[in-house]
Amino acid sequence: MVKLIILTLLGLGLALFRNHQFSYQTRLNAFREVEPMELPKCNFVKGIETGSEDLEILPNGLAFISSGLKYPGIKSFDPKTPGKILLMDLNEEDPTVLELEITGSKFDLSSFNPHGISTFTDEDNTMHLLVVNHPDAKSTVELFKFQEEEKSLLHLKTIRHNLLPNLNDIVAVGPEHFYATNDHYFIDPYLRSWEMYLGLAWSYVVYYSPSEVRVVADGFDFANGINVSPDGKYVYISELLAHKIHVYEKHANWTLTPLKSLNFNTLVDNISVDPKTGDLWVGCHPNGMKIFYNSENPPASEVLQIQNILAEEPKVTQVYAENGTVLQGSTVASVYKGKLLIGTVFHKALYCEL
Repeated sequence: MVKLIILTLLGLGLALFRNHQFSYQTRLNAFREVEPMELPKCNFVKGIETGSEDLEILPNGLAFISSGLKYPGIKSFDPKTPGKILLMDLNEEDPTVLELEITGSKFDLSSFNPHGISTFTDEDNTMHLLVVNHPDAKSTVELFKFQEEEKSLLHLKTIRHNLLPNLNDIVAVGPEHFYATNDHYFIDPYLRSWEMYLGLAWSYVVYYSPSEVRVVADGFDFANGINVSPDGKYVYISELLAHKIHVYEKHANWTLTPLKSLNFNTLVDNISVDPKTGDLWVGCHPNGMKIFYNSENPPASEVLQIQNILAEEPKVTQVYAENGTVLQGSTVASVYKGKLLIGTVFHKALYCEL
């Protein structure tokens, strides 16, 4: 009888393991191969070799790019060098990048590990750059003032909070006000790995202001990219391992109400919003299993454009797709005057004509 019980429990455990293993592979889209969708003219951005995980293009054509991310389990081609914020002027005929000098006596450059970024411009045209940072594998938000003439960033403040333990992306709605995604619930690396493997969907989104901090959306299987509509009425959140983008209505008290969700056959990462058309441009991972990196089978890249997202049937267009022989691990894409800028988690950046 005891042997029968033991065999039954072992059988149930094995079945449960296989079920979770299949679910894990499905959530990572591990069986998808990419059919190339090329653009007519693409060039690598000179000066980017170790990632361009997030980027934001201002209306005047200046692009801010976070580079050098070290993220647990993900490849880094230069793990000992601190990250940096790069500036690129897309009005130039052959734009290159410039590393922005960071000033401020209290900021530790040696542990700078930038992830998601967002900008906010005050009424007096002061431009604030908010950066998710992972110093020593922790999570903070760094507030900078962009000094355009000096081509530098003045560090103003570091934000820490117990509701901001596993930050991924951020969207600024004020100089010290933002929504941010936490891509995990647990802080401990061992528990984080089980959380991801089991698909617990416990990650969440936080609204932060100097006077109030609260969770405004939860139940995500790896909350990732976040952005707002040009009119400020809607918040878009990408759920990486569920292959979804969620649309939330934003209220005057900063709470969010779920409105709709879109499903995709790809892992959706960062979301950029065209300020003129309202279109969403999304950097994607067609096969998430490959992001853990094998040089002989590198991660692919994909860019989607979503038009009329509030319509009953939004138009989704695959604008770019490549199997990793050119661009590895795309995370973000944004447009300016008929050009497309594509960033990656640890690889290069690509600048293409549409």
